[in-house]
Amino acid sequence: MSFESLGLMAELLRAVSDKGYSAPSPIQLQAIPLVLEGRDIMGAAQTGTGKTAGFTLPLLQRLMESAKPEKGRRPIRALVLTPTRELAAQVHESVQTYGKHLPLKSTVVFGGVSINPQKQKLIKGVDILVATPGRLLDHVGQRSVDLSQIDILVLDEADRMLDMGFIRDIRKVLALIPKNRQTLLFSATFSNEIKALANDLLKSPALVEVARENTTAESVTQVVHPVDKKRKRELLSALIGGNDWKQVLVFTRTKHAANRLAEQLITDGITAAAIHGNKSQGARTRALADFKASKVRVLVATDIAARGIDIDQLPHVVNYELPNVAEDYVHRIGRTGRAGNEGEAMSLVCVDELKLLKDIERLIKRDIPSVTFEGYEPDPSIKAEPINNGRGGNTKRSPRKPASSQRRGGQPSARAAQNNRSKGNAGQSQQRGR
Repeated sequence: MSFESLGLMAELLRAVSDKGYSAPSPIQLQAIPLVLEGRDIMGAAQTGTGKTAGFTLPLLQRLMESAKPEKGRRPIRALVLTPTRELAAQVHESVQTYGKHLPLKSTVVFGGVSINPQKQKLIKGVDILVATPGRLLDHVGQRSVDLSQIDILVLDEADRMLDMGFIRDIRKVLALIPKNRQTLLFSATFSNEIKALANDLLKSPALVEVARENTTAESVTQVVHPVDKKRKRELLSALIGGNDWKQVLVFTRTKHAANRLAEQLITDGITAAAIHGNKSQGARTRALADFKASKVRVLVATDIAARGIDIDQLPHVVNYELPNVAEDYVHRIGRTGRAGNEGEAMSLVCVDELKLLKDIERLIKRDIPSVTFEGYEPDPSIKAEPINNGRGGNTKRSPRKPASSQRRGGQPSARAAQNNRSKGNAGQSQQRGR
């Protein structure tokens, strides 16, 4: 099956070809024809499946087909809501990439940067607006945006928006846009809360689903490395240096831990940068750009980046600390093994985290292989201690509940070790987008 067979216009096919894509992914095969028909969509897919292009390409074509002669400022006709700034920026990048041969105009608005340049672009008029809910409502309050002529609404990563407490903001936005619209809702999981939201928003939606709920991509090799908490940094540096890894995304639970680990890696001679909610938007953008350009080998991130980082052929993801919420593990490791590429996801697990590991394995319905490196065996005399998120870190939350406090030589080789894995049992056991 080719993109040509999906009924896309020549300008979009040219943009797809420019990107080097020849065949649509399963989510694109299902979603694109349905969106072109004007159907509402309730879509679920693993990260890295091409979901963004799955709604961006037909959205652009729908706008071209319904284009009207311009009289004054062009109205916003498509609105895409995302939970985080990074995801908003990347969705907008896709809109620009696939729409580069079309006369449509777009912009993106999110918090952490000056609102005035955003206002100027909105005042000039755009066809497509990508936004985080909080900053969008800021613009509504300042009357720099008019949502009364929206034809297409996209809610991307809807489950994350609910987790982050955006439901009230979403309902405020919904009150400002026409009821007679096409709505596309995408979510990594179909929880009861998501289904309830969909019932309110969608009209006879088509279900698009290419993976079971809370599953991990088959292209990602997963492994657990048991190690004492105090030796995690040492093992991580050995893995990176001994295997000459060039691009590694590392996750911590807290902002403080991300900063500290990045500094320690730099001390070890490994270029690193941290990205989290306390960083300015400019610092976050620079760190991500340097990482994508391979100027920085290691990007240390909190879960704010779990769904907002899209890097072609990212080879390695490391859970330096397991997440408190098991579902976040799925989103973290979904940063690698994207678009059919292979990737490695490894977790450095200390005795304190064995319960978190069990929660993850229960969620993904599989045991993650455990490999203990010689010289890094955990000390059996060390007892588990309660996990301290750290001052200023992410508060522990239950899935699907709004986080109301959030404001808007002998070196180990991971693959070799897996081939000769130990049979030991040691591993069995946000900043809001304003």
